[in-house]
Amino acid sequence: MRPEGGAKAALLIIDMQREMQRRIDAGRDCVNPEAGARIAALAGAFREAGMPVVHVRHAAADPGAALHPDAPGYPPMRCAEAVAGEAVFLKAGSSGFAGTGLEAHLRAEGIGALVVVGAVAGFCVNTTVRAGSDLGFAMTVVRDGVIGFDLAEAGLSAATIFDVTMAHLAADFAVVADAAEVAASLGLVGV
Repeated sequence: MRPEGGAKAALLIIDMQREMQRRIDAGRDCVNPEAGARIAALAGAFREAGMPVVHVRHAAADPGAALHPDAPGYPPMRCAEAVAGEAVFLKAGSSGFAGTGLEAHLRAEGIGALVVVGAVAGFCVNTTVRAGSDLGFAMTVVRDGVIGFDLAEAGLSAATIFDVTMAHLAADFAVVADAAEVAASLGLVGV
């Protein structure tokens, strides 16, 4: 699971904003409601090893949206707060690459592999991982570090959506593994 060809790896934290915790606290059908603790542990291990941590956050244009910059759900969860020097990219759509400087930043920093955590599995994580793969980045998805929610209006449980999303990503776009496996493969401690 070590990045191919010795590619420099970074942890990519997607959309771990307070709105996600609000949904969990409201009792929404969810997979990995405890992902924040794993994300915090991975971020700490990456930082301790001198490996980059990169953040992508959703910034909705609609003032009434839960992830509008003025909304209470917009700020990062504690597990996803950037420390000094860490890159933070704001997106308006699903992909962390579309309309952001993420790709240019990764290339400038010599980063060829991304370890992806965050929210939401069937939406922004899925889209970002596929886009990253298409751009030639080696993608790893931390299965137990990704939050998934249901689509009640479609009659789909969080587990169903999550399982199908992870299967699709593993089939052609990324390595999908648990945090402990990823940490071991990268020689990280404390996860």
